[in-house]
Amino acid sequence: MGEARSQTLKQMVKFGVVGLTTNAIGYLVYLALTAFVLPPKLTMTLLYIVGTTLSYLGNHRFTFQQTGTKPRTIVAFALVSFCGWALNYALLAFFSDHLGYAHQLVQAVAIFVVAGFLFVTLKLFVFGPDRSS
Repeated sequence: MGEARSQTLKQMVKFGVVGLTTNAIGYLVYLALTAFVLPPKLTMTLLYIVGTTLSYLGNHRFTFQQTGTKPRTIVAFALVSFCGWALNYALLAFFSDHLGYAHQLVQAVAIFVVAGFLFVTLKLFVFGPDRSS
């Protein structure tokens, strides 16, 4: 296995650890809030903001070994995160609102779809080797 492939695999594992931790807690909070208080898309949006902050803190240094913080990195991270939110929102709206699937199931699947999107875009456009701090 080449060095670049090995590094990507390590990053995927670390990204998975950060993601599984934040999303497991976030999904439980999502289930509780949607059961008793808030509508699904609003709940997802609020939790996405908290999750994005935790994701930046966890992935910036731990997953992608970045030191320091560049304004460009923060802006790129925010843009990629917004695209992830939009993808999540669209999945909920289409599969739950239009096709009638349970929002709990759609959100559970969306977590993994969005995570794949985020890993690729963070690696290529935010924390890539030519963008290190």
